[in-house]
Amino acid sequence: QVQLVESGGGLVQAGGSLRLSCAASGRTFSTYTLGWFRQAPGKERVFVTAIDRFSGGTSYADFVKGRFTISRDTSKNMVHLQMNSLKPEDTAVYFCAAGNSRSSMSEIGGVDGWGQGTQVTVSS
Repeated sequence: QVQLVESGGGLVQAGGSLRLSCAASGRTFSTYTLGWFRQAPGKERVFVTAIDRFSGGTSYADFVKGRFTISRDTSKNMVHLQMNSLKPEDTAVYFCAAGNSRSSMSEIGGVDGWGQGTQVTVSS
């Protein structure tokens, strides 16, 4: 099992930036692909991005392409999400997630472990 702890959420104005971090413990990056989902109020949890455990290749949902960047620090077992040009519609709880591959993690059913979530609020 992997344990995931997010940090870095908060309140920001539209157009601003935030950086989320996720600390993974229990197993290393070579065991899990890590990524992020988000859940807005009253909506389903949806895939945002993932980074491959072997190649470091990345995948992004269309609604964040060009604005969000996922990265990893294998020495610290951490993954980061740099969010730029934030919009009010980016407001959500962001969850760190672990799974087998980027393709499997594009759906909630492919996620093997979740963090507790961190709130991101973007004001207009």
